[in-house]
Amino acid sequence: MSTPGAAAPVLARTLAAPAPGWTTTVDAVVVGSGIAGLTAALELRTRVPHVLLVTKGELSSGSTVWAQGGIAAALDPEDSPEAHLADTLVAGVGVCDPAAVEVLVTEGPARVRELVARGANFDRAENGDIALTREGGHHADRIAHAGGDATGAEISRALVAQLDAVRSDPGIEVIENALVLDVLTGTSSTGTPDGPVTRACGVTLHVRGEGTRDGVGAVLARAVVLATGGVGQVFRSSTNPPQATGDGIAAALRAGATLGDLEFVQFHPTVLWLGLGAKGQLPLISEAVRGEGAILLDTDGHRFMPAQHPMAELAPRDVVAHAIVRQMAATGSDHVLLDARHLGADFLRSRFPTITERLAENGLDWTEEPVPVAPAQHYHSGGVVTDLHGRSTLDGLYAIGEVACTGVHGANRLASNSLLEGLVFAHRAARQVTERVAAGELEQVEPVDRPGPSALVAAAARSRIQSIASAGPGVIRDGDGLAAAAARLAAVRTDAHEASDVVAQPQAAEWETTNVHQVATALTAAAALRTESRGGHFRTDHPDTDPAWERRVVVSLDADGTLRVR
Repeated sequence: MSTPGAAAPVLARTLAAPAPGWTTTVDAVVVGSGIAGLTAALELRTRVPHVLLVTKGELSSGSTVWAQGGIAAALDPEDSPEAHLADTLVAGVGVCDPAAVEVLVTEGPARVRELVARGANFDRAENGDIALTREGGHHADRIAHAGGDATGAEISRALVAQLDAVRSDPGIEVIENALVLDVLTGTSSTGTPDGPVTRACGVTLHVRGEGTRDGVGAVLARAVVLATGGVGQVFRSSTNPPQATGDGIAAALRAGATLGDLEFVQFHPTVLWLGLGAKGQLPLISEAVRGEGAILLDTDGHRFMPAQHPMAELAPRDVVAHAIVRQMAATGSDHVLLDARHLGADFLRSRFPTITERLAENGLDWTEEPVPVAPAQHYHSGGVVTDLHGRSTLDGLYAIGEVACTGVHGANRLASNSLLEGLVFAHRAARQVTERVAAGELEQVEPVDRPGPSALVAAAARSRIQSIASAGPGVIRDGDGLAAAAARLAAVRTDAHEASDVVAQPQAAEWETTNVHQVATALTAAAALRTESRGGHFRTDHPDTDPAWERRVVVSLDADGTLRVR
């Protein structure tokens, strides 16, 4: 199934890059150093002989660092996994995988306690228990936080410290400042009764100046675990760090894995509005602020959320984001206001020190005035389709964290479920990789070149691609806008390395831009196919939720690179 009247896009199945100048062989390679990647690497270190962790920046630069609100788990005796499951399913608007959600909520509390054992210092209540708060979509206080609004930074610190403590272990190696280019694939003669299968067998990567290896190299591995984060820089404005360029999703697509739920993009309702020219990573104001009682006003000072949803400012994020966009249109404004003054200056400074500091850096004092906010891309509920153990449709390839589509989030992620998902499914993926390596099910195979031309998009095209994505599959969509976006994306040159009149070479900025282009193309195609509105996917030409669409849209590439959406 594809968009009526539109030719299916064709995408290259490899990036244009020099041949690897060095090769190393390990049992498992983990790509990414957020909560999912760090946890997987630590779990695998004691279970398989040789693990390599590759991270695009420094170890502590993963997206986890930026998570303000907290991590959700039923830790209160008066709460329950069943209640957490119910809230998650409501937020997911009918397209969550209930089995995946059950795994998340039942295993989550134990995983959070293990984080504490690994040194994560969560904020504590007066009785010494972990302090819990509430965020949008939750009907109980189940959000554990650290440093007030610096939960991700504390979790990252604790896990990096654990990894640093075992750096001398010959069973684990870390390569920093390395961009993974492609997932290598080969043919395995074992593994299924039906004969040979295509299997992931490693990655190619480019190590920047401060890495421990030089240039482009190849890592051969029995298992590849992607934990590369989301697609933030596909859009013009996002809360994601600059390195979130969809690398893992694009690499998995090129390798032959199936993607799912790409159209469900979560736009955080309350991102600091810094003017029409703002782009790149923008400061978000955590949902926990509204959880503590902050309210939304339009630019006329009118509080509008109570009329939109019974939970008012604590409604699920997609509801709040869409309400804000409608209110902006009604008032002719490009932002609304978040008012937290009534919570008191002392409370705001102690509970949200990071946000207070960030606002001050931009000349704002939220203890004295409401602050301007507007929705911006925040989280991607889709990604590489996996089973309950992080296993993708390509044997030997695993995906965990935001790069994965486990089915936990459905059409809209429930607040603070993302860190928990990375934690829970990292454990599960590490366990299955261990079992399959021990059983001899993941033999090391030699990579085989994939047919067809390679792609390279000039770095200069990135801002244009971001504008297309923001206008097409942005906060509010329609069929005409998506068709226009698809046509404009199809017109982007993807052979920059072969063009004499284009300034571009195979290098990091171009590789990232190629990934941004491929993800934007796949995302736009998925959004065009889903003719309804649900969760993070809102179409003005199909504004209602249609029960016939309580199913997943999946995307994959044929052998010739034709994009199939079904």
